[in-house]
Amino acid sequence: MSRSIPIVDFADFTSGNKQRQEKFVQSVGDSLKDIGFFALKNHGIPLALIKESYDKGDAFFGLSEAQKMNYARREISHQRGYTAFGVEHAKDNPAPDLKEFWQTGRTHKPNENPSYPANIWPDDVIPEFRKIIDDLYNKMESLSCDLLSACSLYLGKPADWLVEMTNDGNTIMRIIHYPPLGDSVPKGAVRSAAHEDINFITLLVTATADGLEVMDHDGTWIKVEGDERYIIVDSGDMIQNLTNGLFKSTTHRVVNPSANSVRRFSMPMFVHPRNSIDLTPRPEFIAITSGSPDYQSISAGEYLHQRLVEIGLAED
Repeated sequence: MSRSIPIVDFADFTSGNKQRQEKFVQSVGDSLKDIGFFALKNHGIPLALIKESYDKGDAFFGLSEAQKMNYARREISHQRGYTAFGVEHAKDNPAPDLKEFWQTGRTHKPNENPSYPANIWPDDVIPEFRKIIDDLYNKMESLSCDLLSACSLYLGKPADWLVEMTNDGNTIMRIIHYPPLGDSVPKGAVRSAAHEDINFITLLVTATADGLEVMDHDGTWIKVEGDERYIIVDSGDMIQNLTNGLFKSTTHRVVNPSANSVRRFSMPMFVHPRNSIDLTPRPEFIAITSGSPDYQSISAGEYLHQRLVEIGLAED
């Protein structure tokens, strides 16, 4: 029998019932401790908004390469705006990922000067892009805070422990376009090579086609079907570092389709702590894992820059 990732019901969290809420916390924590992934059902993100967001992404990626490059921002390590096809690659894999993407973050408030870059928008060419994408971002970030609250409680901390660390953090949402591959795929290149996420947790809005695979404990691959009823959630390197490996940052990939004419879109949100957060493994998690610190002492900002260099989005 083929294995699948766990399914967690967000309706348990929103029920107002203490036992169901405790069940939710346990399910979230157990899933991230075991395989590092789960599928969230009854997530509350309007499916119509998801579809509108994909439509706006499709409209942008349909522009000419010259038009899209007007929104590329190498000087901020591609943390906002457009990143062209073949720029990003997985850590330790020089072959380019076969994708292009748009990144957006939390919109700055008037007279605000936070530590993360300001958004840029293609308002002049794609009407309503800002309104729709910003709406989805805000709803996804609110959901991420509820999930981080559950993680905090599972770890024996106050509900706002991890949430507070993300205040003024560089959380980003990415609209990814995997174009049809055609007949000339570079050697070793796949849509997204095997990798782990950098951040605290990732929320992946259902993809428009299959392709996501998660590595199981024995090195085999679990196929994750694209299904609009679920948001796929995984824990990343930063929370693994902080918890000394209690929460797993699990290797995953997006494989090439059997038919080279197939396109694919997906929208992950990468939830980041602010740059000043110390990710040194906490003593209480060291005590319940290996008994020694297995991960580095480093700030979130340093960790992010280090990884952006490794995947080709920043310069050392």
